Amino acid sequence: MSNAAEVAAVLRERTSFILTSHARPDGDAVGSSVALALALEAIGKKTRVLLRDPVPAPYLEFPELQRIEFTDRATGEADAAVLLECSELDRPDIAGLDHYYVVNVDHHLGNTMYGAVNWFDSSAAACCEMVAEIIDALGVAWTPAIAAHLYLGIATDTGGFRYGPITARTFELCRRITAAGVDPARLSRQIFDNYTIGRVRLTGALLNAMELYHDDRLAVLAFDDVLLKASGATIDDTEGLVNLPLGASGVLAVALFKRQNGDAWRVSLRSKGDVDVRAVATRWQGGGHRNAAGLTATGPIADVKKALVAELKDAIDAAGAR
Repeated sequence: MSNAAEVAAVLRERTSFILTSHARPDGDAVGSSVALALALEAIGKKTRVLLRDPVPAPYLEFPELQRIEFTDRATGEADAAVLLECSELDRPDIAGLDHYYVVNVDHHLGNTMYGAVNWFDSSAAACCEMVAEIIDALGVAWTPAIAAHLYLGIATDTGGFRYGPITARTFELCRRITAAGVDPARLSRQIFDNYTIGRVRLTGALLNAMELYHDDRLAVLAFDDVLLKASGATIDDTEGLVNLPLGASGVLAVALFKRQNGDAWRVSLRSKGDVDVRAVATRWQGGGHRNAAGLTATGPIADVKKALVAELKDAIDAAGAR
């Protein structure tokens, strides 16, 4: 197991890099990739940031996003590929990454240690916390652009500082982000209050059809392309919607079903406190964190929902949550 200093030493030894993160990128995927790319370029390195899927619309005003290439295959020369917050080599859904010297930096439990260099830290609230340490180890000063992307990762992966692990390190980094010239209030509005009317309509439709189980402690939401079209929304507008039911004091866990193709469903899981949705996701070959996880399931929605609801009820009971 490596640490920030050892990762930085490996990066100093090389001159050109591919940086990437998981498919369907969230704020931490975008922020960690771009922040590290900017830091490496500050010490004369060459970088390319590759992502499989588009950046969610609320993040498009963040600096330097024009550098991101959207592709399903990594090609060209590079001394190393740095995979950020990916528990497995195939999480970016980009072919060809295995042809490079791989550096694996991640905070998700279940990381398979697939890299030539592996740094795993489950205590990090976001991969951006780890990237901040690497940047410090490289001796790079935090520019406003670097700091903004570090904040994007931390703010989104903690759900606006509502779920963890959140530690003193998290807030020390936020202090330094502010000192670097970032306005956290402005960026938070850009991240969390920058949605389309389609998203507002979709939110209403989802909540109107929400199902509650287990004495209203478990909420289930679902949507497909038909509902997106009827609401005037796009897939970008669904980012973060899984968290909405957690705003009710009695709701302890949420499952959001997103239809993929046919009977395939992408299921996002969220929870409060000690309710471990990662354990549920792992049994379905998914993964994530205790309070934020995901999985893919195939089958009739009624059958998949019934099985998952039963496991989520057990997770609530196992946590002694009332």
